[in-house]
Amino acid sequence: MCRPERIRPSPGGGGRRRPELLSLGEFVILVDEFVMNTFEQMIERGHERVCFHHDQPTGLRAIIAIHSTRLGSALGGTRRWHYATEADALYDVLRLAEGMTYKAAAADLEMGGAKSVILLSKSADPTSEAEARAMGRFVDTFGGAYIAAEDVGLDTQYVDWMGLETKYVMGGETVCSGGNPSPYTARGTVNAMKAALAHLGRPVSFDGLTIAIQGVGHVGYQLARILTDHGASIIAADLNRARLQRAVDEFSIQVAAPEQILNVECDILAPCALGGVIDANSARKLRCRIVAGAANNILDDPDEDAVVLKNLGILYAPDIIANAGGMIRLAGMYRGMSEDQVDEKISAIESTMTQVLQEAESMPSTHAAAIALANRRIAEGADASKEQVHAG
Repeated sequence: MCRPERIRPSPGGGGRRRPELLSLGEFVILVDEFVMNTFEQMIERGHERVCFHHDQPTGLRAIIAIHSTRLGSALGGTRRWHYATEADALYDVLRLAEGMTYKAAAADLEMGGAKSVILLSKSADPTSEAEARAMGRFVDTFGGAYIAAEDVGLDTQYVDWMGLETKYVMGGETVCSGGNPSPYTARGTVNAMKAALAHLGRPVSFDGLTIAIQGVGHVGYQLARILTDHGASIIAADLNRARLQRAVDEFSIQVAAPEQILNVECDILAPCALGGVIDANSARKLRCRIVAGAANNILDDPDEDAVVLKNLGILYAPDIIANAGGMIRLAGMYRGMSEDQVDEKISAIESTMTQVLQEAESMPSTHAAAIALANRRIAEGADASKEQVHAG
């Protein structure tokens, strides 16, 4: 096993530095610290399993985190991303997996929550069948405890390549079932917006409203399509110029700079890119009445930031409910639901959000109300499973 290098100043100073191998003792200390930190994060968030994997032939580096299987197999997308550090990747996968548990429970699905991330060496690393199949083999080692799906950086082709190695993946078109879940995520987000409008006593109509969308990728594009069809004016931003131009050409939307989109004046702000975009400081610069988007973990620290939004008079529609449409679609297909049953559950996002917003009136925040609802359903589901076991 090779020991890592530590950069140390060269003799004589001058600002130049040279690498020097760590001693075995130093290396052991670093490994111990990393392992203990990982366990601490798992315990704090309640995770069941976290597995690291390296496939030498393809160079694949990946992490799978299972947060909970109390209600069933854990479903969660595979995110392919360039992280600044491995610690960032671990933090991301743990946080996303936890969110999937609450999302499944709030949607009343008999599924648990998990997530996986593929760590890229650089942001423009191209996809390949070999890498996807290696990821599929990694997923298969869980024997169905983890069900993978599409997330940021993947498409249906990649998912189908994974499906050549495992039956425990959803969201492909030729090898595995489910297809692109983005339209279903967008539909659910629209239903969440309807509940937010109704809660504020406003007409449940998008005609004449201005909605700012951060990110017009898979879901943001579908959201813009639905909302413009219903008469809304869209302001959008995206770091990918080709995606943004497609939305401009098809929907005649207004364009904002990526660094300005969160602060434009609008009726509804819909973050649909990566998470952690709103914190206590940026919240005070918002010029909207409602935050309801399709991104995961929109708030940097939801326990605190959701309280800030409530105190500012901004209604936050918790993303674990608002963006559940895609998960409902794939979980429904995995569980053998009919299309009508899937549609019914996606429509129910509106009533679930209505319940959460009402309960939040007497709670610290809408996020707190959403987590409370999810925890109740997890407890009820676990109790029901115990009763079935005793009855059997």
